[in-house]
Amino acid sequence: MMYRHTMPKAKIAVTLDAKLLARLDALVREGAFPNRSRALEAALAERLDRQGRTRLALQCARLSAVEERALAEEGLSRDARSWPAY
Repeated sequence: MMYRHTMPKAKIAVTLDAKLLARLDALVREGAFPNRSRALEAALAERLDRQGRTRLALQCARLSAVEERALAEEGLSRDARSWPAY
């Protein structure tokens, strides 16, 4: 996965465990990423995306089946009036 970012970037300092750094460097050596910075950027972006999807799933799980059905059908009754007869 190539993560491309067009906005300006900021430099930060990151402290990593030696074993984790060795794994990161191995990925860079193997060509999975061009450098450490890109590897960390891609990993962080993927993790934040996953966390966002998880939060949505948790919120959806809190809906009751009745509420969920009502929300899903809310727009259908309005839309159904404008559908052509078949």
